[in-house]
Amino acid sequence: MPSTPLRRLLRASGHALQAVVQIGKSGTNQGVVAQVTRALFDHELIKVKLARECPETRFEVAERLGQGPGVNVVQILGRMILLYKRHPEQPRFEGEGARTL
Repeated sequence: MPSTPLRRLLRASGHALQAVVQIGKSGTNQGVVAQVTRALFDHELIKVKLARECPETRFEVAERLGQGPGVNVVQILGRMILLYKRHPEQPRFEGEGARTL
């Protein structure tokens, strides 16, 4: 779990983001997990949107997606889940190039 100042920064940065991954009636299958993994590598901070017909609850989806190595569930708000995984080479939110509040 990220520290409180980092979590605050991630929530503030994630506010303006659009959902990169949408989960529908198929739920969180292997394709969705692969898509989330790729999107986290590309963007480092992503929003996942759950459609109304998703068979799983938002907490079940967040738990399944948060099981990946280094993946942190930053926020669950309504049908949106904010996920963060530090980029291995060029982190934007941690380290020297980090943004400040």
